[in-house]
Amino acid sequence: MALVVLGLDQATKWLVVRNMNLFQTIPLWEGVFHITSHRNRGAAFGILQNQQWLFIVITIVVVSGITYYLLQLKASQPLMSWSLALILGGSIGNLIDRVRLGEVVDFLDFRLIQYPIFNVADSAIVVGVGIMIFLTIRQPSEKEDSLTTKEAGDSQ
Repeated sequence: MALVVLGLDQATKWLVVRNMNLFQTIPLWEGVFHITSHRNRGAAFGILQNQQWLFIVITIVVVSGITYYLLQLKASQPLMSWSLALILGGSIGNLIDRVRLGEVVDFLDFRLIQYPIFNVADSAIVVGVGIMIFLTIRQPSEKEDSLTTKEAGDSQ
């Protein structure tokens, strides 16, 4: 899944860079959704502009941690694996842009609401984090799970 996200992210960014001028916009649904060629030298929502080395170092640490955790993750947790794979693919996609271009290529422009322009990598990261939050809230911890199992055995 990480490779699919990475491939889709890099292919769509390549198409935008190759076929559009910077700030050019193509309305797909006028006033609602446009493809707009944009660059971001900062983090999410444009914060910390021009801090590329900071983002590169942080991303390398995150990618290393996710890769390690994915290798340790049990097969009984497929949703967590998908979540981490989405985050991994998106993180590497934006890392490639930062290293290669010094900025991230953004192009998905939802205009119905005031929202920053983003890309496939950003979308994968947001969905992956959303799944992770859901799983964290939904699944009981191992301690709670063992207590529940013990209580069920005591009541029989």
